[in-house]
Amino acid sequence: MLYSAGMGSGILLRAVQEPVYMQQHPPFDSTLDPKVLALEFTFYQWGFTAWAFYGLFALIMGYTLFVYKKRVLVSNTVKGLVSHKISRHGIDVITIVTTVFGLIAAISLGTTQIHGGLEHVYNINLGLEVTLLLTTVISVLACYSAWRGVNKGIKIISKFNILITLLLLLFVFFSGNVLDIVSIFLKTLWYYIIDFIPMSLALGNYNPGIDFLTDWTFYYWAFWLAWAPFTGIFIARISKGRSIRQLILGVLIIPSLGTFFWFSVFGTSAFQIIENWEAYNNEFENVFSSIFVFFENYPAASILNSVTMLLLISFLVTSVDSAIFVLSMFTDKGKKNPSKKHRIIWSFIVLISALALLLLGNVNPEVNVLTAVQKLLIVTSLPFAFLIVIMSVLFLKKVIKRK
Repeated sequence: MLYSAGMGSGILLRAVQEPVYMQQHPPFDSTLDPKVLALEFTFYQWGFTAWAFYGLFALIMGYTLFVYKKRVLVSNTVKGLVSHKISRHGIDVITIVTTVFGLIAAISLGTTQIHGGLEHVYNINLGLEVTLLLTTVISVLACYSAWRGVNKGIKIISKFNILITLLLLLFVFFSGNVLDIVSIFLKTLWYYIIDFIPMSLALGNYNPGIDFLTDWTFYYWAFWLAWAPFTGIFIARISKGRSIRQLILGVLIIPSLGTFFWFSVFGTSAFQIIENWEAYNNEFENVFSSIFVFFENYPAASILNSVTMLLLISFLVTSVDSAIFVLSMFTDKGKKNPSKKHRIIWSFIVLISALALLLLGNVNPEVNVLTAVQKLLIVTSLPFAFLIVIMSVLFLKKVIKRK
């Protein structure tokens, strides 16, 4: 459930496109092997930083829920500092707005990729109507899953996601040069750990420039921030009984290593395919179709692409149903098991918002969905960036005082 809610559809969207892009357009000058540098920067985008956003929020909310026995409201984490009721309501509103924008961004990107995959695999031109239909179907499925609850809906679909993802990963891993993949994975992991701090601060030679940071790093940070409220609270809710140490290990280390290995397998395999071609003409450039182009180089390509599209839909459903469940907790007085009425209302709001974003992109074709989402997320996540710093400081004070 943790992985399905956190970034499942994202690793499918970027599995091939991002490592290849980083290899073809190195973020900064380095003496490293271009393959290692490309994967190192990909690790940086999807690794400890992303899961730290989720883990920090999960830790603070989990402590508030299970140690202080408070309701599922972000304002309860700053209650000692912010006493005014209207101000606390404002904090909850900011959290809800940030969550909604992050969610509709994910739905829009995911359905656009499925749309692109269908066009590429079946060599047909599909109109906007198909994307809108896909968005509606995914939202309805997510509504049903959220309506069923954590154990009867979200948990079952999440287990299916992880099983299919592992099978896909193992297939690509054993179809490629196993020793080369493992070697590059370990080497990249080593350099990532060493370079993590200078890369995070964009120091000296590790500064890729403001344009690159805006298109990649800042966009990802905004995405993780936008998803931190619902992912963090969802993680906190399913982590009752865990110690702080167990939560950090389970949220920060294990998912990061899984993500690193995923990108190493797909990235290294894509590098090998390009070497076999002897010439690269941006075949993996399109973020929405790159993974489908990738699978065309394997046996049973049509089956692999069909499974990928099914997995994309399933991952999107689990991301959306988790968010709907958390949004329902926010608006149903912070209840851990919100009413089904709230779940249905939020499902409808999310669906209408996602459809509106897709239609807006169609009205102005010069602004594609990805560009619009990037700018939207950076703006809407900024207030929450300051809020999470305040939450962290207050949390540390509480923990120290409690000891």
